[in-house]
Amino acid sequence: MFYKETEFQDSPIGKIPKDWNVQELGDESIADIIAGQSPPSSTYNKENHGLPFLQGKMEFGEMFPSPTTYCSEPIKISKKNDVLLSVRAPVGDVNIAPSECCIGRGLAAIRAKADKLNHLFLFYYLKLGGKRFEALSTGSTFKAIRIREIEKFSIPVPSVEEQRGIVGVLGVVDSVIAKTGEVIAKTERLKKGLMQTLLTRGIGHKEYKQTPIGTIPKTWQIVKLGDIISLEYGKGLPQNSRLEGRYPVVGSNGIVGRHNEALVKGPGIVVGRKGTIGAVSWIDEDFWPIDTTYYVKTKRSDVFLRWLFFELSHLNLARLHLADVVPGLKRDLAYSRMLPLPPLQEQQKIAEIITEVDKKLSIEQNEKAKLERIKRGLMDLLLAGKIRVKVD
Repeated sequence: MFYKETEFQDSPIGKIPKDWNVQELGDESIADIIAGQSPPSSTYNKENHGLPFLQGKMEFGEMFPSPTTYCSEPIKISKKNDVLLSVRAPVGDVNIAPSECCIGRGLAAIRAKADKLNHLFLFYYLKLGGKRFEALSTGSTFKAIRIREIEKFSIPVPSVEEQRGIVGVLGVVDSVIAKTGEVIAKTERLKKGLMQTLLTRGIGHKEYKQTPIGTIPKTWQIVKLGDIISLEYGKGLPQNSRLEGRYPVVGSNGIVGRHNEALVKGPGIVVGRKGTIGAVSWIDEDFWPIDTTYYVKTKRSDVFLRWLFFELSHLNLARLHLADVVPGLKRDLAYSRMLPLPPLQEQQKIAEIITEVDKKLSIEQNEKAKLERIKRGLMDLLLAGKIRVKVD
């Protein structure tokens, strides 16, 4: 099915197989380009009147967009299977039109001519080479690419049969990635439901009581967060001061590097103070939390750290920030937050159940990341003709 190419030619886009061509997207023999144009806002609606309206990258998915607005009087229309290109920041991202759509000025539609150019081959190639569009973009504040830049953009053009073969291989990998993504989404829903139930209703309770924070098991306490933990400031560690080592350097959204020294004994919990405010990270080993974070110290022996991590994640601390010049999580607001406190043994059991789901989620996420790396490698090889697909 595959073979390694040995005969190449130089081209404007680098070395390509001798029997491939290079053509510009403005060549009308392979594609037509339709510049988007935004219709009057009075024609927008949420009631599905007219055509789906796509304004730019914000509606894009992995391959197909998800429109939220419709337009009753479209000006520029993309057809089903047109490749949609984001022409305003961020430039270069692509999707495929799932049906006729009204396109705004943040997009251009590239309509491949099926006898010369497979639309999925074009999609994969532009997805791989999107950074070339970034290099062509103009504007100091808001980057954009003009139609003439798109028209001058060169692509490799193998035979249509080989394009189909390449698309078939990448499509199989995409299908497996999509199925893995569905498993991840299902597991995430399971975890969310479990956390909601276990952190508020507990395990096996029959008697409950009404409290200021809702109905909880009768044997649980109500405490303020500040009664059971302290939020300690992290310490600055600039990039140029980090020395190669094994200890994680933790920012407001997780691990940002490594250092040869730790500041805090692990395992531990880090909470985003600035930047990704209220984000909660679990760190298994000794670590260095930087100055955009707090790290958690427990004040009581009847608080199980892993349960506390899930409880803090469930509390949505992001809501407790001050909209100051530099927004940040205010400790006093966090400390005043009331929460339910189960007995220690029940905390441990709750944490054990949720951790098992987390492990399953981690396995699936790692598998998806591995598949995406494989796909990226295949794209690099197949779309450059280094590895060829045999065609009849």
